[in-house]
Amino acid sequence: MAVALRKISPWRFVRAVQVTHFPTLKLHMTGSMMGATVEQFNHAKSQMGTLKEDPGNEAKLKIYALFKQATQGPCNTPKPGMLDFVGKAKWDAWKSLGSVSQEDARQQYVDLIDSLLAAEGPAVAAQPTGSAATFDTLLVSTEDNITTIRLNRPQKKNAITVEMYNEVIKALEQAGKDDSVITVITGSGDFYCSGNDLTNFTKIPEGGIEQMAKDAGELLREFVKAFIDFPKPLVAVVNGPAVGVSVTLLGLFEIVYATERATFHTPFSQLGQSPEGCSSYTFPKIMGNAKASEMLLFNKKLSAVQACAQGLVTEVFPDSSFQTEVATRLKAYAKLPRNSLALSKQLIRGTEKERLHTVNDQEVERLVERWLSDECMQAIMSFFQAKAKL
Repeated sequence: MAVALRKISPWRFVRAVQVTHFPTLKLHMTGSMMGATVEQFNHAKSQMGTLKEDPGNEAKLKIYALFKQATQGPCNTPKPGMLDFVGKAKWDAWKSLGSVSQEDARQQYVDLIDSLLAAEGPAVAAQPTGSAATFDTLLVSTEDNITTIRLNRPQKKNAITVEMYNEVIKALEQAGKDDSVITVITGSGDFYCSGNDLTNFTKIPEGGIEQMAKDAGELLREFVKAFIDFPKPLVAVVNGPAVGVSVTLLGLFEIVYATERATFHTPFSQLGQSPEGCSSYTFPKIMGNAKASEMLLFNKKLSAVQACAQGLVTEVFPDSSFQTEVATRLKAYAKLPRNSLALSKQLIRGTEKERLHTVNDQEVERLVERWLSDECMQAIMSFFQAKAKL
């Protein structure tokens, strides 16, 4: 599998390797949560030739490394000489995958090619009913009784835009009506989700900031409501760091699986804001008031192991086996009787659904107030000023 690297001077190439550190990157991207077949792998290989734009040297090295790992297993060749800069970069990229299985490497290869293709155009969701739904910020598929909704803005760490909020609501509505048994939410690339895209706050409508806050509040209310009312078991597959609303919503999932490198961060007070996603109710219930306050009030970031110990995460998996172990569990769940699972969830959720809707309304009302406060505006301005200095 020859992957041509863009021609640059050897010393600039070495410097690029040193700056980006891509040999140490580990991909954990999830498309359909079943392992990719050899046919899917070969199809992805052929699709790579249809890319319209050069994906860049870093992506090419990832493609090369995953292909070698998928077809030959862990790196088993001697390290190239010091002056073979390109060969050494390829070897380092392959070697960095360590003991990742060939099955996992096939899946990651397929997901990477899918992400690159999706970045060049909208993705079409595969619907079992035959109806086609087009999403610009998501990849949605249904296979083997599992509907997978994948946040697909990997270049922006899957930050949630207004468009993505609306598309997730639509995708959940469709998943709730299809023939799948469970629904999975995960992220493309190395992040699960980095929370709100703060550029949402820079798009001021004709009605001014007050109208922007009101509209954002209504959208958030409907977004969280879609999770509260979702009729089937929801599984979060946290494939990397999670921030903000992507964390607070986890209390509304039935199962949360995480890779060991995932982190969970809710920096609300740091941004002059307040909790959402019903977390002001679900987090104290799950982990107790003291631990919930550390996260929601004092911005404490949890590791995957800590989040599991506190009850927010169901189980944590090693990076090298994350895809395979999660796929095995999901495959088993998807064989369970659909109606039995849905009715059982309704019994469990029904006892507190009204309470959750009340909490959602209260959180949105408080957030709208915070968005209009000087404290919040200053925090967001400071964020953009710090970003501009980078």
